[in-house]
Amino acid sequence: MHVALIDPSRVVLKIVSEMLIAGGHTAVAFTDSGQALAHVEADPTVACVLTSLEVQPICGLELCWSLRALADDRRPLTILVMSSAREERSLAEVLDSGADDFLTKPPSPQELHGRLRSAERVLKLQHALIQQADTDHLTQLLNRGALMRRAGIALANASSVAPLTLLQIDIDHFKGINDRYGHDVGDVVIRCVARVLRETGAITGRLGGEEFAVLMPGHGLAGAAVVANRIRSQCAATNVPRQPDLRFTASIGLAEWAPDDTIDTLLKRADLALYAAKRGGRNRVATTSPSLQTEMVG
Repeated sequence: MHVALIDPSRVVLKIVSEMLIAGGHTAVAFTDSGQALAHVEADPTVACVLTSLEVQPICGLELCWSLRALADDRRPLTILVMSSAREERSLAEVLDSGADDFLTKPPSPQELHGRLRSAERVLKLQHALIQQADTDHLTQLLNRGALMRRAGIALANASSVAPLTLLQIDIDHFKGINDRYGHDVGDVVIRCVARVLRETGAITGRLGGEEFAVLMPGHGLAGAAVVANRIRSQCAATNVPRQPDLRFTASIGLAEWAPDDTIDTLLKRADLALYAAKRGGRNRVATTSPSLQTEMVG
């Protein structure tokens, strides 16, 4: 576990850092609580903060409040407080300020490692809950909400030197598959497509029904079109388990990020390209430019 350690005493920092490292953890130490808070905010790998109450310029209780504000349903964070003045009132104030536990200072190795093991169990459960909330139950891909959050991050990092392309994928004639073979087989087909998309290694999610999206940071239209055509051909060649006479295809629309794009505008262009691929005969790949000109690329 990556731990941020905060104490005004360099001696305490050295002692506790050595305990953490001996326990298999990594530690970054601070004497300045303001610098520590900025570091925790900037580094999402910090899973635990171990802080003294006697810190400056942000006092210990205020630091707990600020740290708890950083921790949300997307980022679990354990806050442990240590103090040499452990009184009943202090303990209540610390817990009410957002801390998860209280240790004497300096803690014994046994106490420290025991509290950290407890924190790791809680964090593991929280991460599992987050993953469950972000996952589409049928395909095990990202669900729409999680995909939109990842898209927001990807768009924020896109630039003229860091391209981003969105693929929108739709299974052709999917209603006919459900009508002829049943919804259980339709679900199998959806999972087959998900498996093909997962192999791309890109950011992949299910938008809903038989529709998917793939985000490809670092790929312009040309490179993304190669991947899209591979997806298309793999779908067409897929053998659906226990359905030897069933074949299916997919149509794909591509849109590349442009300045001032939002996820909504990017999705709209990809959707226009997808519609063009459908109109062009299905089992096609099409692109849409920022000027809304569509073109077949496979």
